[in-house]
Amino acid sequence: MDLNEFEHKEYRSFNDFFKRSLLTESRKIDSVAESLISPCDGLLSVYKIDERSLIPAKHSIYRMEDLLENKELADSYNDGWCFVFRLRPSDYHHYCYIDHGNVRSRKRIPGILHCVRPIAMEKYPVYVQNTREYTLIDTENFGQVVQMEIGALLVGKIQNSRHQGYVRRGTEKGYFEFGGSTVIILIQKEQATPELAVWMLSKLGQEVEVKMGQKIGCKGN
Repeated sequence: MDLNEFEHKEYRSFNDFFKRSLLTESRKIDSVAESLISPCDGLLSVYKIDERSLIPAKHSIYRMEDLLENKELADSYNDGWCFVFRLRPSDYHHYCYIDHGNVRSRKRIPGILHCVRPIAMEKYPVYVQNTREYTLIDTENFGQVVQMEIGALLVGKIQNSRHQGYVRRGTEKGYFEFGGSTVIILIQKEQATPELAVWMLSKLGQEVEVKMGQKIGCKGN
């Protein structure tokens, strides 16, 4: 880890170090309106969304409607894109908004543990669903976007700023404390396209290392 990127301070605990802040100049936010940017540092996988999609996140696997706990909202992202960012312990654990836009709503979903009886096994591919929070944003360049943070089971460790109304690309949205480490971006059909190299590697099951503010796609189909 390059500690020269971070604020020079004495850390009192591992959690204090985990949620450390960067020096302002350490990340460059791509300012081109048509560029879809990464909201965070981490390893990126991209998935095409359909009604059968199973999205792996934080050691769980979700159907889209279970991820959002809203079937109507989930259906509105069919044929769109799901970007999953897996943050490692060594990664910077703050994250930003991906575009200018207006916050429409926020939702927090507590984590739950399903029983392991056969009837439960038929419905759920795994037995846990993690604490997660998502924000619905009407963006200027990529339509209606869901930006979600996922923490550990029952203990979310997600610290979000409660911005209301208009938000700006690159503005800090929040940070994870120890126990939270996945960001998901959902984009509707024809609103954006991932970088070809990222999509090709994702189809091969390979994650791509990205930095906050880096271009990972472009506007349109």
